[in-house]
This record gives sequence, C-alpha cells and structure tokens, in this order.
Amino acid sequence: MTHAKGTFDVKMTPQPERAGADAVPGRFSLDKRFHGDLEGTSKGQMLAVSTAVPGSAGYVAIERFEGTLAGRHGAFVLQHNATMTRGAPELHIVVVPDSGTGDLAGISGSMTIVIEDGKHIYAFDFTLA
Repeated sequence: MTHAKGTFDVKMTPQPERAGADAVPGRFSLDKRFHGDLEGTSKGQMLAVSTAVPGSAGYVAIERFEGTLAGRHGAFVLQHNATMTRGAPELHIVVVPDSGTGDLAGISGSMTIVIEDGKHIYAFDFTLA
C-alpha cells in the first residue's frame, strides 16, 4: 500500500429539484482540483440530506478523477458514503473496482478527507497493479 496526500479545492453547485417532490435529498454537481501527490481534476454528483436533529446528515457521491498519481497518468472513480450522527462523522471513500484507466489501470484503495481551517486535506492509501 502506498500513501498519497495533499489538498483539493471543491466547487459544489446545487442542481434543480424535481417539481412536486417532498423531502428529497439535495443534489449537487462536484468540480474538484487536486494538489499534492494527486494532481488533476474530478467531476461528480452528490446526494445529501440533513435531518431535523442538528448535526445528523448523510451523503453519497461518485466522482471521476483524471490526472497523475505517483508519476502515472490516468483516471479512476471514487465512491463516497458518509453519515454524521449528532456531529460525529463517519466517511468511507473507496476506488470503484476496475475503474482505473491508462497508467492507473488496476488501482485500488481508499481515501480520507479532513477539513482544517477551511482547507480540504486528503490522505489516499492505494495499490497500483
């Protein structure tokens, strides 16, 4: 397993809700730029919902990264699954199996994200074929 780290910038754009839908999750498009050991961009979609209890929420997302990692160029897909229970976060981000292309074909791994002082920081543990 190899470790990569760095930061990313993210733009989340709310998408229109379906007319007449009640209590549907919010939908967002994601545009990210990664810096550090991952250099490149990703685009994705997110569904998120908050509950009536402060600090409780959940989201799922899929994003496709394209760029370089460890000197190799290619793309892969990340799948997010996250919940927050009264402020306690639980986040799982994994590489979708067999989603790697180019020099990143066969990649597997998982990512963590923390936000410190408004800055998004990632840690990515991965294996390349």
